[in-house]
Amino acid sequence: MSQCIDPLVGKILAGWRYDISGLAPEMSGDYELHLVACQHCRKRQKLHRIIDVSLIVLASASAAVFLLAFAVIHHLGPRHAFWLEIAAMAGFSLSALIWLIVAVATPAPMTIADVALLGARTLHDRLPAEIRDRLPEEFRTRMSGS
Repeated sequence: MSQCIDPLVGKILAGWRYDISGLAPEMSGDYELHLVACQHCRKRQKLHRIIDVSLIVLASASAAVFLLAFAVIHHLGPRHAFWLEIAAMAGFSLSALIWLIVAVATPAPMTIADVALLGARTLHDRLPAEIRDRLPEEFRTRMSGS
């Protein structure tokens, strides 16, 4: 595995879980340059973002499964339906709480939004010119990255 080119900056970034999104622009400049130059820190940042997004996806899937279980139990009405419904709602609540904690504590929502915007830009660039011209000006400027 490669070594960090500036161990002091690397330790600072590791302490922040390679998240510089909340820093003021004048403070984040040096860290952004370090992430561009240091392959080690860039790989670590990517790993952390993959973990963050995976946690969001896993918590979302878990919440959906518990909600589905609640609906099935409510529809079928088995013998101890009340307690099963309570358990399903407790599982849903716990999954929603975990989702909220991950969303607040990590930059995963911003990462997901950035990926969505990148995909929208790619799609926008593939549209025929006559369709692109019919889009609102505000949308076109946002897609162009200006």
